[in-house]
Amino acid sequence: MADERPGLLTPTHDPLEAELPRRRMAINLGPSHPAMHGTVRTHVELDGETIVKADPEIGFLHRGFEKSCENVNWTQCLPYTDRLNYVSAILNNVGYVLAVEKLCGIDVPERAKYIRVIGGEIHRICDHLTLVGAMALELGGFTAFLYAIEARELLWDRVAEQTGARLTTSYCRIGGIERDLPEGFDGRLRDSLKKVAELREEIDKLLTRNRIFLDRTRGTGVISAEDALDYGFTGPCLRACGVPYDVRKVHPYLVYDRLEFEVPVGTRGDNLDRYAMRMEELRQSEKIILQALDQIPAGPVILDDWRYVMPPKPEVYGSIEGLIAHFKIVMEGVQVPRGEVYAYTEAANGELGWYAVSDGSGRPYKLHVRAPGIPILSSLPHIIEGSMLADLIPTFDSINMIGGEVEQ
Repeated sequence: MADERPGLLTPTHDPLEAELPRRRMAINLGPSHPAMHGTVRTHVELDGETIVKADPEIGFLHRGFEKSCENVNWTQCLPYTDRLNYVSAILNNVGYVLAVEKLCGIDVPERAKYIRVIGGEIHRICDHLTLVGAMALELGGFTAFLYAIEARELLWDRVAEQTGARLTTSYCRIGGIERDLPEGFDGRLRDSLKKVAELREEIDKLLTRNRIFLDRTRGTGVISAEDALDYGFTGPCLRACGVPYDVRKVHPYLVYDRLEFEVPVGTRGDNLDRYAMRMEELRQSEKIILQALDQIPAGPVILDDWRYVMPPKPEVYGSIEGLIAHFKIVMEGVQVPRGEVYAYTEAANGELGWYAVSDGSGRPYKLHVRAPGIPILSSLPHIIEGSMLADLIPTFDSINMIGGEVEQ
């Protein structure tokens, strides 16, 4: 007798023909699946190899960023900002301190502005190299991955020189930066950038006209400019759709208005365009760094204002005023004037916004992050439903979901 259960084929009379179920298959990708970077799970329903429904689920990495910041002083929030996007920590540092400085109504020394730009652009390159390398690796391009990681390691050596740490730097300070550039840093950074440029061009030759890479990325993961704007896209993913929005150009901060660079723009809004945006931004960030090195002035790297900045150690040890100022900043924190601000910068993945509220004390009353990855990740079902399961891999790579900032 034929099986009349819904969703199953009615068996034939041929005993050699197997029954093929027609029910959709439900699969969990992540939170430990190698294709799901970071601790995120995507529950997908498949009809054969076609994704019928997708549901990204976050929360596996949640660390309570906002509440953590409300229980420490303004300066102690800096290590938490490092860990939002741990591949480009200086960009997070810069965005956060700019928000606090906006609340305080202070401006930092010129040299500190240039050094912030240099450090941030180095980390932007590192972030993009990580994406390009991972995307190549998961599509079978292991050699390109090795080139990208080699280039990133060269720059992390310079980051370690500049900040004392390779990954989570806590480099910026309210009122400036933690330390000046070390002696000989200019020459070593220029040499490193030359080698990174060579490796970047090798990656370009390996991938950009590679038939397999093109077949896997061109026309996959497509989103229109209108839909991208509706979802709240910013950064390379938005520019890949043809929208030339870059905070550094539209709302310049630090010294970006003194530097010449182009904003690359795509046309298709697919995985190939998102890859191409990163490759061109690698070149533009190098251009920015070299100009900043040429223009950087001499001078202090942090304010000489003991309301916001630790006094020099000789003053702490040698004067009662210095000792009291040091004690108050350590024990009470920087006293940020009452008020609220929103400050935003161009992080590696888009607009990184900080909404900060102060009640006049040494701790944030409220600190919220508008991380660029949240609206982009929310669009994933819209992008991949109806596509092949294999298309999820380059799509997830190209949107560059960073668990730390998405889950805050």
